[in-house]
Amino acid sequence: MKAAIRTSLMVCIALMSVRIFAQQKDWQSVAAGDPILQAMHAELERSKSQLKLDQVAAPYYIEYRVFDIDEYSAEAEYGALRSSVRSRGRILRVVVRIGDYKQDSYFGQGEGALSVLGLDNDIPAFRHELWLATDRAYKAAAEALAEKQAQLKQFTVDEPTDDFSRADAAQSVGPVVKLEFDPAPWNRMLEEATGLYKNDSQIETFGSTLRFQATNRYYVNSEGAVVRSGQTSYEMSISCSTQATDGMHLHRNNGFVETSLAKMPTPQAFITRASELVQSLRALREAPIAEEEYRGPVLFSADAACSIFADLVGENVLGHKPPLGKSGRTTTAFATSYKSRVLPDFISVVDDPTISSYVGHTLMGNYDLDDEGVPGRRVSLIDNGVLMNFVLGRKPVRDFPSSNGHGRARIPSNSPGPSLSNLIVRSSQAVSVEELKKKFLDICRQRDLPYCYRVETFGPKLVPRLLYKVWSKDGHEELVRGAVLGDLDLRSLRSDLVAAGDDVYVDNMLLNVPHSIVAPSVLFDELEVKRASLNKEKLLEYPPPLVH
Repeated sequence: MKAAIRTSLMVCIALMSVRIFAQQKDWQSVAAGDPILQAMHAELERSKSQLKLDQVAAPYYIEYRVFDIDEYSAEAEYGALRSSVRSRGRILRVVVRIGDYKQDSYFGQGEGALSVLGLDNDIPAFRHELWLATDRAYKAAAEALAEKQAQLKQFTVDEPTDDFSRADAAQSVGPVVKLEFDPAPWNRMLEEATGLYKNDSQIETFGSTLRFQATNRYYVNSEGAVVRSGQTSYEMSISCSTQATDGMHLHRNNGFVETSLAKMPTPQAFITRASELVQSLRALREAPIAEEEYRGPVLFSADAACSIFADLVGENVLGHKPPLGKSGRTTTAFATSYKSRVLPDFISVVDDPTISSYVGHTLMGNYDLDDEGVPGRRVSLIDNGVLMNFVLGRKPVRDFPSSNGHGRARIPSNSPGPSLSNLIVRSSQAVSVEELKKKFLDICRQRDLPYCYRVETFGPKLVPRLLYKVWSKDGHEELVRGAVLGDLDLRSLRSDLVAAGDDVYVDNMLLNVPHSIVAPSVLFDELEVKRASLNKEKLLEYPPPLVH
């Protein structure tokens, strides 16, 4: 089986290499019909040969990045459309580096110059903006390098790393994507969905939003990299809130993120989900408050597990280079955990930008080349519980001198940095969901606990939104509210996670950069669940207007 997996992986890598090589041979013919690429390539060649000030070193590296973003967003509340906006913009970022790969000017004001390109495909105008931005970036780089060298005289850093890693010149010129749809039925959907507040007089807020976006990325650098890639994203969400009779504020939200409109729920399916959310909020409002103290097993759905791994693992496998003058491998909690156990030995984690779906579910983090012109690669981050790698861009960190194709930027105003693509959590000892719940109840009974807890979904900061008290005697469940987890942290993730299911949940997200988290349901042997210390506000003084 392992041999088959290795063979399959090698075939995938070979196919990707063939595709990129084939594109390399004909990218100039494709670019001939693209005014943005034409302007970028022409001005880059001119900058490489002519950009030089007296008493200032010539650049050793130049890059141009353009994001062409076409976006539609709409928002509705209480059955009425609040906003509907279609916008289009082209944002340019120019980076000029002076020095060399070991030590350069990428510091402070030397991290690039921004500009806005026109929408009318005027090549001379594009080149003029590129020329001005390049001049600003070069002069800022000269000042930044002098400032950086002055600051470095104050520090002594153990095991310093280079400022920038080398990368082979890769070319990938993909098709341009467009945003084509009729907004009218989607706006009506938002209105009808949020109009469901009328079904429950105790609902205080009810809103729904959508954001459809087509982003085309253009990138060239002086090493020879050329990238044009396009991605569409479609996002819809519902949120509502209420107050329990004791004043506790309660919230529910739900959302959908896909790469194509065809994969999104139909308007009627979305409205049905909104209705289910109203019923869920009503049940939460009527639920009892959680007990003050509990310590014992806690079962997490695959949905909840995605939140756990995103917060506790995803954030800590990013290979961020420490600030100037600071020692350390990275800036995260895993900085000193390289080749150490951070998870149970039956859990492994990979990040894989080379795949676009997983067991039939769309993944958002798929790309050929990242925003630094490096081919995206599958990275085994945690192997049988042991941290073996980090997600890396072209800023080297100790023990990792090269990028693994994860340098990405949400928009050009953000510098590319180590970012997740498709983070996939797997168990080598996966059991069925039924077996996992049986194991959960067995632990409860062995410890003579009358009940245990199951978390279905989280809100922000890993606070349970849907928490169930599961009775040991017969396994029936009771929804409770107002609880927090006292010690869900890296230690408990390493020591108290005892089993995982064979199910899977895919959580697609557009925050920072498009990415996905894939995880199974998990069982913790022992966690603390305690009543939250929440401020309970007085209820509204009088009822809402009558709804007819």
